[in-house]
Amino acid sequence: MRELRNKNVIKGLLSDIRERAPSLPGPLKIMEVCGTHTMVIHRYGLKKMLSRAGISMLSGPGCPVCITPNEIHEAAIDLITENENFILTTFGDMTRVPTSKGSIQTTVPKKGSQVKIVYSPFDALNIAKKNPKKDVVFFGVGFETTIPSIAVTVKYAVQNHLNNFSLLSALWLIPPPLKTIVESKDNRIQGFLYPGHVSAIIGEKPFQFIPEHYSIPGAITGFEPGDILMSLLSIQNQIINSNPIVDNTYNRVVRPNGNPSAVAVMAEMFQKKDSHWRGLGYITGSGLKLKHEYKDFDSEYKYKMKIEAHSHDLPGCRCGDVLQGKILPSECPLFSKGCTPDSPQGPCMVSYEGACLASFKYGDKD
Repeated sequence: MRELRNKNVIKGLLSDIRERAPSLPGPLKIMEVCGTHTMVIHRYGLKKMLSRAGISMLSGPGCPVCITPNEIHEAAIDLITENENFILTTFGDMTRVPTSKGSIQTTVPKKGSQVKIVYSPFDALNIAKKNPKKDVVFFGVGFETTIPSIAVTVKYAVQNHLNNFSLLSALWLIPPPLKTIVESKDNRIQGFLYPGHVSAIIGEKPFQFIPEHYSIPGAITGFEPGDILMSLLSIQNQIINSNPIVDNTYNRVVRPNGNPSAVAVMAEMFQKKDSHWRGLGYITGSGLKLKHEYKDFDSEYKYKMKIEAHSHDLPGCRCGDVLQGKILPSECPLFSKGCTPDSPQGPCMVSYEGACLASFKYGDKD
């Protein structure tokens, strides 16, 4: 993929984007849905170059750590501070999200309980195997990209009667919040860069409602600078030709129907539920929980957890507005002042896919 990072190729693509700018209705506001795209755009200095070429890039709700509301983190904290002999396993970024109860990383577990960082759900499963006398909870977070592996993990636990293992679900579906965003009264999005990893699982069809019902163009894109610029060219052409579609410019990885096997195992183990997203509120059918027949492996059911949407970001933090594309990270009053990677006041400054961390780390790199 060297050609997709080649300076001459990048310059040529930027030149093509600039040439089309006069044919467009003013500067375009394009949302990159995926947090990894946000990091790539900042890392390679594309944000500033695109701004000069007439495209303003806005970050979207594509960081699973960022959109998980504080009440779920606080419920996980309660689980290990109020119960003995628990092992809470989760990904590293999840342990650093600040809440009114502190973070998982800074909390003091009850006697015999502990927090362990894992790199995959299978790591959590192995911990449960090695600690049969302890309850092991996997605080699982992710979009369609990681959900199939979590589904397979729970399926293994069910089939092998690993009854000390359970899942605390923070699993999210990408298409529903996009519908919420385009229907918001202050929507200003004129195009979408759709996530390549998610699309590799679910394919093109789940995004078709956006051009069909809202006439907003978009493109599924990869993770090299050239990938992103080619997708933006596609969006420009769609607007010029009044032909909004979901253009798959990442077809070296993404098939039109995605990965049917991965989708099937998700459907086998999970069912949709209405879920509360940070910044976006309740969204119908936007989350997943284990099906009723697997309830004994559902931490919420197993431990009678009551998780209600009541939490807010810490005072001054506007992570929720960043996730909706309403403001840039630099427009948050805490950005780079009270909120830094060493002392984050919100998950957008915690996660590697967070827009605030990307902006802080790379700034206006050119």
